Amino acid sequence: MTVQALYDFSPLVQLMLLGLLLAGIPLAWVAYRHRRSTPLRRRQALTLLTLFLTFDLVLFGAFTRLTDSGLGCPDWPGCYGSASPLGAKAEITAAQSAMPTGPVTHGKAWIEMIHRYLASSVGVLILVLAALTWLDKRRRMVGVVQPVLSPWWATATLVWVCIQGAFGALTVTMKLFPAIVTLHLMGGLFLLVLLCIQAVKYAQMEGRLQAVPISFGLRGLLWSSCVLLVMQIVLGGWVSTNYAVLACTDFPKCQGSWWPHMNFQQGFEVWRQLGLTGAGDPIVFSSLTAIHYTHRLAAFLVLVVFVALAWQLNRVPGLRTQSRLIALLITLQLVTGLSNVVLGWPLLAAVLHTGGAGALLIVVAWVMTVSTSSARVSTPQAHVAPVSGLAT
Repeated sequence: MTVQALYDFSPLVQLMLLGLLLAGIPLAWVAYRHRRSTPLRRRQALTLLTLFLTFDLVLFGAFTRLTDSGLGCPDWPGCYGSASPLGAKAEITAAQSAMPTGPVTHGKAWIEMIHRYLASSVGVLILVLAALTWLDKRRRMVGVVQPVLSPWWATATLVWVCIQGAFGALTVTMKLFPAIVTLHLMGGLFLLVLLCIQAVKYAQMEGRLQAVPISFGLRGLLWSSCVLLVMQIVLGGWVSTNYAVLACTDFPKCQGSWWPHMNFQQGFEVWRQLGLTGAGDPIVFSSLTAIHYTHRLAAFLVLVVFVALAWQLNRVPGLRTQSRLIALLITLQLVTGLSNVVLGWPLLAAVLHTGGAGALLIVVAWVMTVSTSSARVSTPQAHVAPVSGLAT
């Protein structure tokens, strides 16, 4: 049997051209729809569309992981050295025949490659955004009078998407190493935050979205909520990548106990292969229980803090929309989290749970970007522009 190399760059040019072709569709749509808009408006529209497609990519990444398609193609960036599963039909058929329920099947190969195609198109869009912002800066330097967003935002986003691509490659070549898969998930969510910040800043620069003054205490609650949310998402990623969701199948107890037997040392040993300890021994079930139950206990704290945050934001005239979105998303997370446990980890609920976490992080980033300390803004709250300035 021929051993497939983990890295085979022969289809790289074809994949790049395909990513460029796919990215051309949203680029053409933005150019046509906003052909009479200001440059700032076009930049914000492209940023928002890239944010939307990146969110879709995160959802499809969750779908790829949850359908066990992460190794649908055992090499990177192509599939058995081809740009699509069509060119690897013989190799995939052989692998599927040898192991019908294994990691490599025709369906899983297509899921994995579609994820890579979407990722490449998002990368092209972010590259275009970076190029446009540097072009805007150059035009301003030669005398064109128009406000521009610092190109370093888009440049940082471009660097980050390249790092994210590297983690995607390592996810495959390191055979779903839990720490790498979790970092890949967090990288995708951080990409959403970067794009959201830029979209808000564009709206502020165009004057359609003004800063919303909030108290020092509320800003502290906002930062605390953000830190807790990131920690909870990391825990959730660790649960998912270790397949620990079904370690507890009852609620509110776990395995019929309020404090089941748990092995925290093995469960939270970060640098190890999937299903193994750092020493190479199989991890015990109590390790998965520790991972699951820690995430569940932390969820109660996150729920209380975000209910308080939504309540406080609802008292600020310029942030009531975000307050309602947070309340809605927290409810979604509660429902989908419970569904994962009591319904046996259904695919739809699991994907929505990841999407809800990403959406919640976007809303928190939106609030943090648009709000400022009341001592730094003289504009009364009664005259704050509506938050609809983010809409395309």
